[in-house]
Amino acid sequence: MILKQFSTADFSAFEQRYRAHFINSLSGFKSANLIGSQDENGITNLSMVSSVFHLGASPALMGMIIRPDTVPRDTLSNIKQTGVYTINHVSSDIYQQAHQTSARYDAEVSEFDEVGLTPQYLEGISAPFVGESLLKMSLAVREITPIKLNSTILVIGEITQVLVPETIINSDGFIDIEAIDSVAVSGLDSYHSTGRLSRLAYAKAKSKA
Repeated sequence: MILKQFSTADFSAFEQRYRAHFINSLSGFKSANLIGSQDENGITNLSMVSSVFHLGASPALMGMIIRPDTVPRDTLSNIKQTGVYTINHVSSDIYQQAHQTSARYDAEVSEFDEVGLTPQYLEGISAPFVGESLLKMSLAVREITPIKLNSTILVIGEITQVLVPETIINSDGFIDIEAIDSVAVSGLDSYHSTGRLSRLAYAKAKSKA
């Protein structure tokens, strides 16, 4: 297969939406998550985010990138107001509804209602979970950092509660997300089921003879 070379000059010449699709595809498969939040008046919000990533296990930290707040970002606003939010895995059963949450709804409109997903609450946690999600967690905000380079926002949260089927937790703590059909995203709008190749042993450098 012949590879075509592109440079920063080519990126600049791309039409805006073409550039967005092209560059977003380069990072490969990303996790598909719904971020649940609620403002101080009790209005719920649900947003599709594909930039969630693991930051550390002790303490249990997750990061995510929020796009620039040059336009209203209800998720970011709610997180700043309440200090809590949820991350909910997207499965093949709900990926179309999850994608629809990326539409721009007014702040007083709940995406849960608009797309037909169910808000679920745990005692002591004001942010809503997605009832249909089979792996979900609540987080408390630990750090919100603007990234000067492109005006995006890094949100770091500490995991406080996890809801997951016990049957998909292996004896070594590994959670088999493929067993609940968690999906992946590539680019801006392409959704994928996964197929495991294998689990490999912990990698160690070979000892010298």
